[in-house]
Amino acid sequence: MSAEEPQDGSPEEDEDLQYFVRIGGADLDGTKTVERSLTDLNGIGTRAARLVAETADVDRTATFGALDDDDIDAVVDVVENFEDHVPEWMVNRQKDFFTGETGHKIGTELSEQRRHDINRMKMIDSYKGVRHKRGQKVRGQRTKSTGRTEGTIGVNVEEIREDMAEEEAAEEAAGEEE
Repeated sequence: MSAEEPQDGSPEEDEDLQYFVRIGGADLDGTKTVERSLTDLNGIGTRAARLVAETADVDRTATFGALDDDDIDAVVDVVENFEDHVPEWMVNRQKDFFTGETGHKIGTELSEQRRHDINRMKMIDSYKGVRHKRGQKVRGQRTKSTGRTEGTIGVNVEEIREDMAEEEAAEEAAGEEE
């Protein structure tokens, strides 16, 4: 039996399977289910992925790459116009600082927008911006015992052994010279 032939009882490889589905500048895995594959996209979580599949009228447990082109287009349309299909409280960009509009960012747009927001906070020296500049915790977490970046706080046994070996070697060398 060759490696290309499926074994008995296993489903044959679907020839129409798309291994990658492109949405919002990202390639999603077509071998996963619709819900699981959509969660790989930044800005879409499990709840949003379930809502997208329901709104696009697609089975959320179906393999994403095995769907018809019409179904995939419906999912892409719902994801790209997500703010039109969900309540206002569910979008990730409510009342944008510059435009005042409510929208939902996905993929690289989301990371770019987050970077702009952090840079704006740093420039105006807001409390959160100052914390970002210093590399400290921003959201009110405790810093007394966590978030230490100075390295390990314990005893480095190997370093102590190396120092002791060097001292013994220096003592032996000094003893031989006398």
